Amino acid sequence: MSLGEFDLIARYFDRPVRRARLGMGDDCAILAPRPGTELAISCDMLIEGRHFLSTVDPERLGHKALAVNLSDLAACGAEPLAFTLALALPRADETFLGGFSRGLLALADANGCELIGGDTTCGPLNICISVFGQVPVRAAGTSAILRSGARPGDDVYVSGTLGDARLALEVFRGSLLLDGASFDAVRKAMELPQPRVALGLALRGVASSAIDVSDGLLGDLRHVLQRSGVGAVVEVEALPLSDVMRAQPLSLQRLCALSGGDDYELLFTAPSDRAAAVAAAGAAAGVAVTRVGRITERLENSDPQPQLVDALGLPVWHQAPSFDHFKT
Repeated sequence: MSLGEFDLIARYFDRPVRRARLGMGDDCAILAPRPGTELAISCDMLIEGRHFLSTVDPERLGHKALAVNLSDLAACGAEPLAFTLALALPRADETFLGGFSRGLLALADANGCELIGGDTTCGPLNICISVFGQVPVRAAGTSAILRSGARPGDDVYVSGTLGDARLALEVFRGSLLLDGASFDAVRKAMELPQPRVALGLALRGVASSAIDVSDGLLGDLRHVLQRSGVGAVVEVEALPLSDVMRAQPLSLQRLCALSGGDDYELLFTAPSDRAAAVAAAGAAAGVAVTRVGRITERLENSDPQPQLVDALGLPVWHQAPSFDHFKT
């Protein structure tokens, strides 16, 4: 007998309620953030052929579908609370659903983020998650880390390493060959990104601005510069790279690290006198953080494009754009 919509939900996604007052089974779920907190909300969509390959392991796809949303919460310094799932499937494939739900719910459990509802329908494979987090409210306003807080003199940092997901994409495109172990490593970066939730929480009150690197470091940094009304200098040779990436030609390193997407690392700024606090936040979260540049003044009406320099402070030329769904 074929699996129906409500059987599908009950078998793979219905779970005991832990935090929400009402979970799945009612028309709405009721969330009650802790007193003195406010909600942080984000939504991301993953479409087969655009955001992931049809050959991806379903368990990894379930992980990534939630990870990209948790990464948004991390960038705001928000504690995960709950999420909804809207899932379109070409058919009710139980092998796919078993793996997908395992990956999705394992990451949810690891981050204390409860599935509280959503929707399922028949159609091309499409995953849309809305995630809810909470941040404390302080006398001066929200404690969320925003894109608009960068100031001249701040240092620019990034977590983890950059570019491996784009390197994996180049292999899938057939433009690059890697040995088995190297490909497995970069493919894991592409398919199993680790949302930096603990780091985001540790950076509250330390970072002046933040964003997650989803479309490429240069493009995402540009969003911060636009919202903050500042400029930036990026020291290209300071960018943190994996051993696999460092073995590649310099032009490919820069393409992947500066313009590649799907890293889901945190790009953030902090006052220069908070360097010790930044290091402590990274240590507490168990995540490497690397200073990669500084925030500068921006001339009125000038383009907020970051300036790239080498170790001697000389300009570095780089033209490849970051990812844009309607331009790339």
